[in-house]
This record gives sequence, structure tokens and C-alpha cells, in this order.
Amino acid sequence: MVDNRRLSATLNAKIVGSGNEAVVLAHGFGGDQSVWDKIVPFLAQHLKVLVYDWPFSGAIKDGLNLFEPHKYSSYEGFANDLIGLLDELDLKSVVFVGHSMSAMIGCIASLKRPELFKRLVLIGASPRYINTEGYEGGFEKSDIEQILSNIESNYYNWASHFASLVVDTADPLSVTNFEKCLTRMKPDVALPLAKTVFYSDEREILDRVTIPCTIIQTNSDIVVPNSVGFYMQKRIKGESTVEIISSTNGHFPMLTAHLELLEVLGVVLGFYPS
Repeated sequence: MVDNRRLSATLNAKIVGSGNEAVVLAHGFGGDQSVWDKIVPFLAQHLKVLVYDWPFSGAIKDGLNLFEPHKYSSYEGFANDLIGLLDELDLKSVVFVGHSMSAMIGCIASLKRPELFKRLVLIGASPRYINTEGYEGGFEKSDIEQILSNIESNYYNWASHFASLVVDTADPLSVTNFEKCLTRMKPDVALPLAKTVFYSDEREILDRVTIPCTIIQTNSDIVVPNSVGFYMQKRIKGESTVEIISSTNGHFPMLTAHLELLEVLGVVLGFYPS
């Protein structure tokens, strides 16, 4: 994990807005903090908003050297970084908004330090991507092996194709923006990170998550079937709800349906009547 004494600077962390309440926005695989650009200005009118880049992000200076695969071979290293960042910035009882892999990272961090979290908002979350008996993760093992082979053989071609699959193509600018994020990430980082993500299985931790959770999915997500969201709701020990944003498809509602996402977050954060 990154040295806690310099986490905020190393991870490009910044806080905008003010107030007693804080929301933390954590991006997923291949992204950076720019994926939140459409919703940060509104949230910052009401509370403190923390955004940052994970060590694998292409927005991190010398990211290739910072991302050490053995330290991030599971979500544990990321969860420790998250805890270190919140401690360094003296943030407690935050609303943590985690997209994709960051959703599970937030869950793990909440087990370690529950006092740091008031609520978890899990966007496009999945505890396991590979199908197994009695569980639909969305992919066969052979699908994942093909994805990893494509990343290894020609990462930039794969990135272009992947962006068009996971971002609603009705919003071509957002597809292009995420593709740019992906291609800023180094291939030598993308491959081990993809293995960490796609081979992860965090189903056993759900029964221990006691922090209230809001699970957000889109109408149709090729990465995470909606059944996964309802599976998580049943397994999570704390109070949890599932919200489906029906106006968009894909894995990135913050890019392609930010107003609808803000409506959900507004209820969670108390800006709108529920």
C-alpha cells in the first residue's frame, strides 16, 4: 500500500465544498476522479466532497512505479489505502460512494473501521464476476481468460472495445472520455489489476457488512447483472436497498445518467424527500 504520510498528495486527493458531512467518491477499474466531474459541483454545494485517484490510475504521476502488483493482489491493499487516506484527512462517518471494484473495497474497509463510514453507496458492485453453482456473476471462467488474453496481447485495442461495451453508446462523448481514461492506464498495470478484479470473490464478507448500503444498478449492465445487486441486498447484514436507474444502460451512470444518479444520492444524503 502507499505510504500513509503522503497518501493525499500521492493519490491526487482533493476536497471541495464544505460542511460537517462528507462524501467520498471512489472510481473503479481504468478510471480516475474525472468520472465524477458531472456530479461533484452539485454535491459540493451541500457538503464536503473527497475525490482521489487509485494508484493504478493513469492520472497518477509515475503510476507504473507506484502500482506494485503484489501489494494489490487483492482488495485488501486498496482498503488499507482508503482507511489511511480518511485518517490522514481526519474524516469520519462519511458516505462512501464506490463504483465497480471500489464498492467492494468500501465494504472491506467498513469491516476494518466501521466508525469511518455512515453509509455505503455501491454503484455497479459485484462480489464475484465468475458464474458458479447457484450464483450468476455474469461471466464464465473462459470469458475472463479471453479478456485477460486480449489485454495482454493488445491492450489499447481491447480498451477501445471495452469502453464501447461498458458505457452507454447513446452517449458517445462519455464512451470517448472513458476510453481516454483506460488508455492512460499502463498495460503493465492493467493486466495484474484485471486479474485482481475479475478473479475476486468477496461473497463471504457480505454477511459481515453492517453499515447501511444503497446498491445502484443501471437498466442493463454487461459487467454486472441486476441479479447481483439483489443477491448482495439479501446477503448484506445491514439495512440495504437496490435502486435501478432505468434511463441508461451500461456500467457508468455517473457519466450517462448523472441527473438520475444525483436524485438517488440526494435521497441518501438528505437533499430530497424520500
